[in-house]
Amino acid sequence: MKKTILTDIEGTTSSISFVKDVLFPYARRELPGFVREHADDPKVRHWLEQVQLELGGEDFGDDLLVATLIDWIDADRKHTALKALQGMLWKRGYADGDYAAHVYADAVTALQAWYAAGHPLYVYSSGSVPAQRLLFGHTTAGDLTPLFSGFFDTEVGGKREVRSYRNILDALALPADQVIFLSDVVEELDAAREAGLDTVLIDRREDYAEPRLGEATHGHARSVSFDGIVV
Repeated sequence: MKKTILTDIEGTTSSISFVKDVLFPYARRELPGFVREHADDPKVRHWLEQVQLELGGEDFGDDLLVATLIDWIDADRKHTALKALQGMLWKRGYADGDYAAHVYADAVTALQAWYAAGHPLYVYSSGSVPAQRLLFGHTTAGDLTPLFSGFFDTEVGGKREVRSYRNILDALALPADQVIFLSDVVEELDAAREAGLDTVLIDRREDYAEPRLGEATHGHARSVSFDGIVV
């Protein structure tokens, strides 16, 4: 059986700076106008109501809800409503050609090679599944979504929680030793390893100026790019 590869995005396939310096500022800048324009859209209203519930359920008005969402963007909060609304904004940005998603060239080459060799590929990221599909569908290397068999987000659980990886294994109907998880975050790899997955720490100099070596790897295999990963 070919090993299944489960990969993170930010800091792993793609630069941290793309999300931090392009996607987040775009959402922050466009959100107020987007809400004013689409406040009556049932899908948008649903997520605004989720923000309202988070604030106690009172009718605070859209301006306060938008201000709250912007605060969450600044704090990098992983709230489902924020992720959903950001996804709607990013869809428009990609469609309008305001930006294309960054994916490291070595990641593109490796993903294509693994796909061609018959390795099933999946994504697990804190960004929503629609946002993941948008990113891989609009990269500087073209549409990469056909390479992937599926996408997971935090609906399966937090990325530093062991149960999340067990939920993914259940969804894939695979034994843990048949899955390799790639991430730049040691604590995520710790949780995946506890669930029985093989793990590789991606330690790119572009994203981490100081190498994670020795005890800092927590015993995970380490690679500075996808070129060094053996599956």
